[in-house]
Amino acid sequence: MLDLEDFNRQLQERQDYIEANLPRFMPSPHDYPPVLHEAMHYAVFNGGKRLRPLLVLEGARLVGGELEPALPFACAMEMIHSYSLVHDDLPAMDDDDYRRGQPTCHKVFGEANAILAGDALLTRAFEVMASADSTAGLEARWVVQAIREVAMAAGNQGMIGGQVLDLEAEGKELDLEQLKAVHSRKTGALFRASLRSGALIYGVQDERLQALTDYAEGFGLGFQITDDILDVEGDERALGKPIGSDARNEKMTYPQLIGIEGARRMAHTCLQEAIDSLEIFGVEAEFLRSLAFHMLERKS
Repeated sequence: MLDLEDFNRQLQERQDYIEANLPRFMPSPHDYPPVLHEAMHYAVFNGGKRLRPLLVLEGARLVGGELEPALPFACAMEMIHSYSLVHDDLPAMDDDDYRRGQPTCHKVFGEANAILAGDALLTRAFEVMASADSTAGLEARWVVQAIREVAMAAGNQGMIGGQVLDLEAEGKELDLEQLKAVHSRKTGALFRASLRSGALIYGVQDERLQALTDYAEGFGLGFQITDDILDVEGDERALGKPIGSDARNEKMTYPQLIGIEGARRMAHTCLQEAIDSLEIFGVEAEFLRSLAFHMLERKS
């Protein structure tokens, strides 16, 4: 396991690499019509941990692939994630005014433009993944399979389906399995697709793909539980948004269902399972192990 200083250094290096390459795959903010492209840039370049693109690149690296061919998928995953946040923040959804310490996209550009910017980010992501320039050197059949993986994760059986379940559950009591089913789709699906697509573009179908899938399952659930805990007792300045939004929206959360300490124990168990799943990769997976290990310490 990496110590905190070494982990933070490696995390920053990976985030900087993604940050430097994201503009390559985004349209210019000066493209016509400007309000659309400005809103798209506002959504993507408004901070963020870049976890999903980071996981794409780690998936590729751990199966012996080069990072450059995986970059289109990495950046596409960030576009999809950003679009989902824009739509989540809308008055018809979670009705949030702040995201990452800044006014949400619809507060700056209006609801209609925010909806369209989200739509444009989603479709741009698939354009980037399917571009011949982006996928040069990769086998077409594996690229197609990876794109299908992402589409399923973002769609009706994945993130969008999870958002519908989340909205339907407002004001209702859920049991633990029902709550996990919501978050497996709403949050976990993109984490799974990120790691899996990074490996799939290189044609990996063996136990390494299963190990990455198992890691994503534990990591995604641990991430969501930690997120729920932060919404109860986090620092609003560190989070960049008001705490307590889940309670205001009458959303069932892990702390509400099993208590803060029960949620912490469950998050620890999930993240430990994620760590244990990476044995097949040996020391090459130390960064991913450390990412899960230090997740419990996150403040935002």
